[in-house]
Amino acid sequence: MARKKTTAKPKATAAAKSAVPDHVNVMIVAQAGRLQWEAALFALSFAQSGTSKRFRLFIAEPAEGFKWPGEPGIRNNELREMLTELGATFVTFETHHFGPTYPYGNKIEALKALPKGEPFIFFDTDTLVLDALDKVPFDFDKPTASLRREGTWPVLELYGPGYTDIWKSLYDKFGLKFESSLDLSQPDEYWRRYLYFNAGFFYYRCPHEFGDKFLEYALAILKDPPRELVCQSLDPWLDQVALPLVIHAFGGGRDALPEGLLDGSVTCHYRVIPLLYAREDDKVVNTLQAITAPNKIKKILKNYDPYKRMIYQGRGDKVRAMFDRNDLPRKEQAIRNRIKSAGFWMR
Repeated sequence: MARKKTTAKPKATAAAKSAVPDHVNVMIVAQAGRLQWEAALFALSFAQSGTSKRFRLFIAEPAEGFKWPGEPGIRNNELREMLTELGATFVTFETHHFGPTYPYGNKIEALKALPKGEPFIFFDTDTLVLDALDKVPFDFDKPTASLRREGTWPVLELYGPGYTDIWKSLYDKFGLKFESSLDLSQPDEYWRRYLYFNAGFFYYRCPHEFGDKFLEYALAILKDPPRELVCQSLDPWLDQVALPLVIHAFGGGRDALPEGLLDGSVTCHYRVIPLLYAREDDKVVNTLQAITAPNKIKKILKNYDPYKRMIYQGRGDKVRAMFDRNDLPRKEQAIRNRIKSAGFWMR
């Protein structure tokens, strides 16, 4: 009797092993003041981006307590109703370590408010979603963060330690391998050689795992910094000092995503509205104009003076006319200074 031929089973590919999660939790942090208005723009852009329902928007608000006196959450009822209609889920988080003295710490403590064991993406509130997040090939086992940054930290002092000594002291403090974090295509003692991110976005497979380590590292650096940091300021840079260490500890790095998607064609971290008009692509400005055009949206957003002036009364167009997007100043501060000199700076 002839034997039946058997065919070898195809080997599982890396793509097959890395299944697309059923849902992903997208988080921004908002509270009374400027952040609540930025949250409105984020939610409006997110809703119109074509992003599928498996991406769920959470707006995290600090709870009233010792670190945040008063009512720090969004108090504008019209705004809150609009955000709810746009599909946002509100969650609150306790601030045990940071607060008004270091509001950048909100992003660290807020991670505990998200469901444990579910993949997440954190975005700074001053971000617009330009296209579907589904187009980004996230691997939630390999975290990364925004590479749209300048060499803001550390600031080297004459006769003080250099980049290598400063960064290596931090990796050594937490038992991490320093050499594998380096970009060897960049020259020694040039800031781009060292793993450094803007904290405008980051992601991982579990917000609690990520948040615990982020908090552990940030507090350890704040309370007991290596002696190589004696001349360095950690305000406001603490989160961006700890973040690359956290990402490296979880096996992530600078090359975890293709270039040009986040901080590119899919999202834009504009930082403040005057900078958006000054330097961002037409697609970003067109998205902003489109999401803020409906009358019922305009009625709410005009209550915030920077939006009223910049978006609806044409001041943003005046700022845009001041700059050539193909020949922008190399440093962001130079752009800011020119806008301020013209009397158009608002935030």
